[in-house]
Amino acid sequence: MAEVNYVVEALKFMVLGMGVVFLFLVTLVQFIKLQAFLIEKYFPQNAPKVSATPKVSSTDEDEQQRVAAIIAAVSEFRKTKS
Repeated sequence: MAEVNYVVEALKFMVLGMGVVFLFLVTLVQFIKLQAFLIEKYFPQNAPKVSATPKVSSTDEDEQQRVAAIIAAVSEFRKTKS
């Protein structure tokens, strides 16, 4: 009667299973890359145009409104805590 080494058999099955999963994942990644390439080729997105000069939205009035909002929030918080 032949003696079966269950540890070796388990390792064989583990390597086989992990190999199949690894090959599936590699195939899946390649398929997704191909899909992204084809979508970009046949359905390109128009990139938004970026202006050369950034807008400056921080004026004194904006700053005063921010400070007023912060003061109002803090006073409301203190009023509800007491």
